[in-house]
Amino acid sequence: MCTLITGTGKPANGLRKRVLLLGATGTIGRATASALVRAGHDVTCFVRQRAGPGGGLGEGQTRDLLEGATLRFGNVTDITSLRENGFNDERFDVVVSCLASRTGEPKDAWAVDHRANLDAMQIAKGNGVEHFVLLSAICVQKPRLEFQRAKLAAEKALANSGMTYTIVRPTAFFKSLSGQISRLQRGKAFLVFGDGRLTSCKPISDRDLGSYLAGCINDTARHNKVLPIGGPGPAITPKEQGDYLFSLLERRPRFKHVPVAFLDTIIWSMGIVGRIVPSLSAKAELARIGRYYATESMLALDPVSGQYDAAATPETGEDTLFEYYAHVLRGEECVERGDHSVF
Repeated sequence: MCTLITGTGKPANGLRKRVLLLGATGTIGRATASALVRAGHDVTCFVRQRAGPGGGLGEGQTRDLLEGATLRFGNVTDITSLRENGFNDERFDVVVSCLASRTGEPKDAWAVDHRANLDAMQIAKGNGVEHFVLLSAICVQKPRLEFQRAKLAAEKALANSGMTYTIVRPTAFFKSLSGQISRLQRGKAFLVFGDGRLTSCKPISDRDLGSYLAGCINDTARHNKVLPIGGPGPAITPKEQGDYLFSLLERRPRFKHVPVAFLDTIIWSMGIVGRIVPSLSAKAELARIGRYYATESMLALDPVSGQYDAAATPETGEDTLFEYYAHVLRGEECVERGDHSVF
């Protein structure tokens, strides 16, 4: 039986914390900022002056997105800026980091997922921060990619930091499972690897994940823990995602089956040429990321059997992927995938 996590994220007994939020302009960061503000915390967000995908958000737009929070501007990958512009030698009770590299490429991953988080931990501990909440990813259970290794290294550093820690490993996000909606709207087939049943996940919305992260602050049962988390079940395969989208579009399902070996060929070819053309080496890593998600489920991994276990993957929240699909097709939601998109 799966574990259902409940709760509103509101501070227990009215406990109000002073929180520094990093990575606040991503979709999950924005949802987390909103949840923290709703919960009554005093929230400060450290953000870039030009934020969002491609730096498309100016300061005014960022303020509108993060209403209710105090904004400070600087560069999270510059430890001096992080110390002087972010922490500003002030006392925070909690740091919440939603930092994530935009591309997953090795250089970017080690600079953001690892180094920037380590710098934040160092400054936080020196400034007397009691609790550090780190957003990681469930895929680090089976690390084969550089961004996963970078995240794991950051997790290890936090667990050894001496601060109270909470490490949250969410399953797949709605936005990462919505890239083919526009494709189907143009009358094309839904792409699946193999038979479309190689993998499954319990998708989680930004809003539900943001509420869960905010709830980690005053829920002592989540302290000093590594927490895998999914959205409401059951687990869903890519084939089921496609079937449901076609039903919403009132069209007969049509799938294009791509052999996993096709990705292997691309990875091998780009790896060879990438030794001469560095830009293709980066693309090879993106292809590796694509292959990983095509063949690995985003569920809790049983350490004994080595198998993914949907029943052992905790659930939280109320939003479902299929409801989200309906909202997108009605124009009530916008799929914001940004710089992180692989396909």
